[in-house]
Amino acid sequence: MADGERLICTADALLEAGKALRFEVEYFGQAAPAFVVRFDGGVYGYLNRCSHVAMELDWREGEVFDAEGRDLICSTHGAIYAADSGKCLGGPCGKTPLVSLRMAERDGKVYFEGINDG
Repeated sequence: MADGERLICTADALLEAGKALRFEVEYFGQAAPAFVVRFDGGVYGYLNRCSHVAMELDWREGEVFDAEGRDLICSTHGAIYAADSGKCLGGPCGKTPLVSLRMAERDGKVYFEGINDG
């Protein structure tokens, strides 16, 4: 395990377009809610914070996908994000994406490696 990596879960804990697994990260010196999902076979992590208004996306813990299991949706204002990039696809988020996290999957485990800066 590289410096700064943190084990989040076993790989089989994430079902394709299923419930997100929540965890916390440090963001600008503060504890911030985050989540990881499996989509299209990969793992993707984001701060659990809508880019429109800093509110958590999930309407029930871990429920971040739309009804089709295709996109992430903010339960408060309906902003829609691409599950594999965090890019804003519609709604009040304008063109502002979610803050994405560097995640890694290997040896049957999922790790948080840091926050993407750009």
